[in-house]
Amino acid sequence: MRRRAIIMVILMVLQFGAIHSKPTTYMVGDEDGWDSGLDMEGWTKGKTFHAGDFLVFTYDDQQFDVAVVNQTGHDSCTLNEGAKVFHSGNDKIQLAFGANYFIDTVADLCAIGMKMAINATAPPLSV
Repeated sequence: MRRRAIIMVILMVLQFGAIHSKPTTYMVGDEDGWDSGLDMEGWTKGKTFHAGDFLVFTYDDQQFDVAVVNQTGHDSCTLNEGAKVFHSGNDKIQLAFGANYFIDTVADLCAIGMKMAINATAPPLSV
């Protein structure tokens, strides 16, 4: 009976007590920031993003902004209904599970590469 109780406790800890690893914070564009001189889609290559991770967008708030859009907004470089626009020049945005899309709201800047699509997977568990 005691052994069974120990096994039940272990299973409960594994099922309910698992803790997600600490979120990672990424500086978008690294030292260059969110900038029209970079291929922002290229910046995402080789990185693994998880739901709960943070992206920090640093940029000149007189020239640029960043908007969280849906796939249509990303693909067409337009703001969709419900899009959220940030313009502080230092924006910290948490990734949702699944597809996350970001653009600069100036269509010409978006068209030359100021946009990103990131797929955030489930965060790894640590026990």
